[in-house]
Amino acid sequence: MRYYFNISGSHPSTDKEGQELPNDDAAWKEATTTAGEIFKDIDGAFRPGQEWSLEVTDDQRKPLYMIHITGKQMK
Repeated sequence: MRYYFNISGSHPSTDKEGQELPNDDAAWKEATTTAGEIFKDIDGAFRPGQEWSLEVTDDQRKPLYMIHITGKQMK
């Protein structure tokens, strides 16, 4: 099945090609790995008040998973 990984936040992008993976579990694993790599590359630029998310959709573009990160200042 083909899965799409769309990013929202400061540098949004829509996955137009997708990735062929065997099942939803594999798509979740790919999402967590991808999110970690992307967020690591942000390298301190993510600030309080910002939001970032990665949404996984299936081949019909139906949402399956979302990883959502919100920066908050707690004072």
